[in-house]
Amino acid sequence: MNSKILIVEDEQKLAELHRDYLQKSGYTTAWLADGLQVISWVRENSPDLILLDLMLPGKDGLDICKEIRTFSSVPIIIVTARVEEIDRLLGLELGADDYICKPFSPREVVARVKTVLRRSAPQTDEEQQLLVLDEERYQATLKGTNLDLTPVEFKLLSIFSQRPGRVFSRNQVMDLLYSDQRIVCDRTIDSHIKKLRKKIAIAAPELELIHSIYGIGYKYEPSP
Repeated sequence: MNSKILIVEDEQKLAELHRDYLQKSGYTTAWLADGLQVISWVRENSPDLILLDLMLPGKDGLDICKEIRTFSSVPIIIVTARVEEIDRLLGLELGADDYICKPFSPREVVARVKTVLRRSAPQTDEEQQLLVLDEERYQATLKGTNLDLTPVEFKLLSIFSQRPGRVFSRNQVMDLLYSDQRIVCDRTIDSHIKKLRKKIAIAAPELELIHSIYGIGYKYEPSP
């Protein structure tokens, strides 16, 4: 396994707990307690995943997450006691791949790390053949079947499939889908996704690619 996990946590006992459980599971770990040290460390050391606390001395975790996303797609799991919905949504919109609320068990952290790393791993030949997107012709094939998508549906599927497991809010989907900043309501996005799901179901009824995340938005994750 030997993936390198950066633990960003100012509570030493909690950081040591993360470290011990992750190392027992075969991961290499590093620990930073000061938010001001994170960006330069990530640039120099290229971790495979970051466990990022929000409440940090020096620099807030959300600001760190936002800055990292300007130069790296390293998976980020936000760890925090701030459970308000706006913090959850904001964290995901800034590019976090998952979100764990305190209190939690160390085993849950290890399980989330394994899941996020698996999602971010390079696709196998079989996975690459499952969904093929032709950006020049706006053509998508699923298990060899042409989905016959509209341009909007194609762009939606492209947005989701480029980051498997990543949760997108409706507002974020609107911003990515309509770069001209036109006024579009949530129901329009939901309608496009509903039609996209129907076409996917016709081509591969045993698969569910687009999942609804209650109160937040949608994610792409192939599952039978």
